[in-house]
Amino acid sequence: MIEKSVKVELESGLQARPAAQFVQEANRYSSHLFLEKDGKKVNAKSIMGLMSLAIASGEDVVLIADGPDEEDAINHLSDFVKLK
Repeated sequence: MIEKSVKVELESGLQARPAAQFVQEANRYSSHLFLEKDGKKVNAKSIMGLMSLAIASGEDVVLIADGPDEEDAINHLSDFVKLK
């Protein structure tokens, strides 16, 4: 299992379209993926879970991956939330 804290730098945070794109990217991996903010942990492959966190630009989140491709998943998804 790998955990990585990242700052969301997307202009609109992980709201609406970026959230849907994030979930699409997360679903490319077989590892179990989670996103945690303020102590609340949700499945990163669930659009409803992700939207419930209401992640705005500039906020810190923790990406958690557990599985055979966890390193690739963490690296790719942390890069995704840093895109501007």
